Amino acid sequence: MSLTRRSLLTLGGGLAAASALAACGSNTGRTSEPTVAPTAGSGAVPALSQWYHQYGEDGVEEAVRAWAAEFGGATVNVNWVLANYEDALAAALLTPTAPDVFEYANGPTLDMIKAGQVVDLTDAVGDAASQFTPSVLARMTYDNKIWAIPQTVDMQLLYYRKSVLAAAGVDAPDTLEELTAVANAVATPEMGGFFAGNDGGIGVLGLLLMWAAGVEEMNEDHTEAAFNTPDLYEAVAQYKALFDSPGMVKSASADWSDASPFINGETAMQWGGLWDLPKVTAAHGDDVGVLPFPSAGGAQVVPFGAFSACVAASSANVDVAKEFVKWLWVDSDDKQVQFSDAFGTHIPAKPALFDEASQVASGVGSDAAGFVTDLGRSNALFWTSASGQAYSTALSNVVLKGADAASEFGSAADAVTAELKRVNG
Repeated sequence: MSLTRRSLLTLGGGLAAASALAACGSNTGRTSEPTVAPTAGSGAVPALSQWYHQYGEDGVEEAVRAWAAEFGGATVNVNWVLANYEDALAAALLTPTAPDVFEYANGPTLDMIKAGQVVDLTDAVGDAASQFTPSVLARMTYDNKIWAIPQTVDMQLLYYRKSVLAAAGVDAPDTLEELTAVANAVATPEMGGFFAGNDGGIGVLGLLLMWAAGVEEMNEDHTEAAFNTPDLYEAVAQYKALFDSPGMVKSASADWSDASPFINGETAMQWGGLWDLPKVTAAHGDDVGVLPFPSAGGAQVVPFGAFSACVAASSANVDVAKEFVKWLWVDSDDKQVQFSDAFGTHIPAKPALFDEASQVASGVGSDAAGFVTDLGRSNALFWTSASGQAYSTALSNVVLKGADAASEFGSAADAVTAELKRVNG
C-alpha cells in the first residue's frame, strides 16, 4: 500500500497496522541504502537516516533535504521512498537498518507502540505541547505519552459553488437531509448535485456518518464497539436517501481526492481535500464556499490527518534523533509554515502559525483551518484496519444491498469488539 493523502484520510477502513504490513514482503522501496550510524565514542559526527513518503507536490523533497543539511547535531541522510512506503517501513522496522527518524500518518500505529518500535517523544515536545492543535496532538498520544510530532495537517471538506446554489434558491446545507435536498435542487442534465467519489462516497464518508450521528467508534475504555445504535441506523438511512437520489453523482472524471469534477463543472458540490484549494479557487475564484460535513442528528464534522515525525527505538542515536525532530518540528516555526504553505495547501499544526501561512490566513482557507480547530476528528488510535474493514463492509451492505442495518452493524460491532480485545491483549 502506498502512503498518500488519500490513504491518510480515507477513514472507512483506517490505516493498516504494522503487524499486517510486515507480512507484505521484504521489498524496502529504498532509493538508497540507509546510513549506519557510528557507534558511541567513535568521535565521528552522528549520522541519522530520515524517511519520507513521496509527496506529489514539486519542491517538497528539495526542501526537506535542505533542512536536514542545516541541522548541526548530525549528518542527516534523507531517504525519499518512491513506492510502497508503509510496506517498506514496516519491514525496515524489524531490521537493524531501520530509519532513525520516519514520518507516519497520524503518528505510529498502536501495534508499533506496543511492539516497542518507537520512542516516547513527550520530553521532546515539552511545554510546546500546548501550542499544537489539541485534537491533532491527542491522536498521537497513548498512555499519557506523545509518540510523534505533527509536521502538517491535511483535511477534507465540502466545496460548493455559491452562485449555483443561489440560482436554485437554496442555502448551503447544515444537515445531511438538507444536503440531499440541495443536491437535488441544483442538479441539471449538465451538472450533478453532489460528488464524494466514484463509489458514491462509501469509502471516504464511512466514519463521518458515525460522527455526524453523534456516535463514537468505541467506548472510553477502548474495550467495546459503541457505534451499533439507532442513531447510526438513522444517519445511514439519510445517507442512503442521498446515495439513491438523482442529485448524487456516482461517476466522474476523477475520484473524490482530485477536485477536477468540481473544477470542470461536473458537480455543484464535491467532498474533497484542502490540498486542491489553489486549483479550485483558480478555476472559480470567489464563487467557492467550503463547509464541514453536515450533521446527521449529531454534529458537523471534518476529518483531519497529520503526517508526523517518529523516532525508531532501534536507532543507535536516539537522543540525537529526538533533538533533530524537536529542532525541525517543534522549534523551527519558519519551516513548519513553509511545509504547510509552499507545497499545496495544508494547515500548520500550531494554530498560532495560521496567520503566517498565506493560504489559510484568510478567506475560505481560514474557514477550513477553523473547521479543524473546532470540528476536527480523526479515526481513533485503537481503530485498526480490521475494525475499519468490518464497519465498511456493513455500511456497503446496507447502502448498496438494502441489508438490515441492525443486523449488519451488530455483526460489525462484534468484530470490532474482538479486534479491541486483541489490541488490548
